[in-house]
Amino acid sequence: MLRVTRIVGPAVLVAASLLALMVGLAYGGGADPRPIGDPGALVRFGLPIAKLFVNLGAAVTIGAIVLALFAFSPKKDEYHRALDVAASGAAVYAIAAGATGFLTFLNVTGTAITFDDQFGAKLGLFFTDVELGQAWLATTLIAATLTVLCFAVRGQILMVFIGVLALISLVPMAQQGHAAGTAGHDAAVTGLGLHLLFAAVWLGGLLTIILLRETLESGRIIPVIERYSTLALASFIVVAVSGYASAELRIGTLDHLLTPYGVLVLGKAAVLIAIGLFGAVQRNWLIGRMKAAGASIGRYFWWIVVAELAFMGIASGLAAALARTATPVPEELPGVPTAAEILTGEPLPPELTFERYFTVWDIDLIWLLITAFGIFFYVAGVVRLRRRGDTWPIHRTVLWVLGLLVLFYLTSGGVAAYQDYLFSVHMLGHMGLTMLVPVLLVPGAPVTLAMRAIEKRDDGSRGAREWILLAVHSKFAGVIANPIVAAVLFVGSLWIFYYSPLMRWSMTDHIGHEWMIVHFVLTGYLFVQSLIGVDPVPFRLSYPLRLLLLLATMAAHAFFGLAIMSNVGLFLADWFGAMGRTWGSTPLADQQTGGGIAWSLGELPTIALAITVAIQWSRSDTKDQKRLDRNADRTDDAELKEYNERLARMSGRG
Repeated sequence: MLRVTRIVGPAVLVAASLLALMVGLAYGGGADPRPIGDPGALVRFGLPIAKLFVNLGAAVTIGAIVLALFAFSPKKDEYHRALDVAASGAAVYAIAAGATGFLTFLNVTGTAITFDDQFGAKLGLFFTDVELGQAWLATTLIAATLTVLCFAVRGQILMVFIGVLALISLVPMAQQGHAAGTAGHDAAVTGLGLHLLFAAVWLGGLLTIILLRETLESGRIIPVIERYSTLALASFIVVAVSGYASAELRIGTLDHLLTPYGVLVLGKAAVLIAIGLFGAVQRNWLIGRMKAAGASIGRYFWWIVVAELAFMGIASGLAAALARTATPVPEELPGVPTAAEILTGEPLPPELTFERYFTVWDIDLIWLLITAFGIFFYVAGVVRLRRRGDTWPIHRTVLWVLGLLVLFYLTSGGVAAYQDYLFSVHMLGHMGLTMLVPVLLVPGAPVTLAMRAIEKRDDGSRGAREWILLAVHSKFAGVIANPIVAAVLFVGSLWIFYYSPLMRWSMTDHIGHEWMIVHFVLTGYLFVQSLIGVDPVPFRLSYPLRLLLLLATMAAHAFFGLAIMSNVGLFLADWFGAMGRTWGSTPLADQQTGGGIAWSLGELPTIALAITVAIQWSRSDTKDQKRLDRNADRTDDAELKEYNERLARMSGRG
């Protein structure tokens, strides 16, 4: 039965994917001949098939790596077999990506295949000078590198970086999807990127378990399935949310659901619901029965897993067909684009008022999910502590939740909607990310909560608790958590960001924008943690030195704001000065307002930090005095008597 499952599972996945792809292409017209410049049936059908195998290869690679890092023990053969599976998936990934790039060249240029120098020159030009060709060349090279690394590297720490490289390989594909060209570019890239990543973890993880079933020891399958089930549940939520967001961008209104694209989306949604039901049965019924039966796992379980894999194949095929089907909503903005539309891909919003800070939204799906999961897991940890009789201060929970809500607003609310058009709003968001959010999050002590609430593993594998401990105790964390280093990063990043090409990258590239958010939240968090943090750190300054460091930081921060206020030149003049904005203050006056925000409002959280440090200092002195008083009571003032006797002896000698 085990051998049959290992053969039938992948075969069912591929067959279901190809069948769903062919049906989707036939219904949606994704492979219909073009009236002008038709590349031929080979390209029309070969390109979506190649893209399907790109998705499947990426899924196997990423799913196997994630399971190796999260579910398998490096001390057991399962871990090494999983990396072999990842290497095999990466090989398929690389070959399929190369084929997709070649077929994309034929599809875009309409060039017939020949074996002369002219064809080779055109192909080389496509892969080196054309953005679309460069994307597929990069994907192919990264996938080939992953093949070698997954085969050669076995250390878990290095596999983390290889997993990050696998994640990076999805970026070029995310930037090529529907609506990733002009209107809705940022939301489209984010939605498709999240969809690709978590669908890969979901599908690839299940296929890896099937392929490694015989390798797993009789008692190992239960914890592995439990851990995969946790990953699958999170992946289902992200895939569902990102799928809805992407469909909303491409479909627009309800009447478009009756178009071929809309019907295929509905079909994929139905399949997704079915897969979710499979997962619910697995989590709520099968795992319990498996635990009750011990090592005995019936054939029905594996047939259910194969059926779930078949539905995943149908979803993969429909996804590949949707990528070739015309969307009801045009991908390009109608009419002649305005200056704001050329720069940002979005129409210029109406004039900013106080009300619009809270009524206009530009949801960033990444931070919506991060904040939602952050609140859920934190509250779940607190509930777990209370159920076993432990206590957790309520103010920590309140501050953590409030901090994540503020983070969500700054990345998705009115500040996010207007920061591309007004430097002052951009600076307001920056100050909130690097100063206000960390001041609220750090007192929540998330690392301490995780250490107390997450169960420790004893089978050699690493779960969330083990990875958090490894990160916190690493040498790199010890360096960047040093108070001096954290302060330098906190202040220095302000100057480097605004007076280097990093600012332009964050404004013109969505990935740069996401990097900016991560960077400023982390540098602010490290600085605040070094001053008032509850979580353990390798080294802390004394309270007087903390206040001195904070005062020096405040001075440098105020000087930064004054420098912007007095600047007569415009930051990114071809951006903020070229928006075609007819409302609000002039770009230079708005920039000076931004400097005032950095100088004034940016100091308010710093003052709150100073007050908190002073209060902690006072409480620390009170605790020390109480400790000394208790020691004196226990020893009958032995230290004081010894001190007085020593003074008496010294006086006698004098």
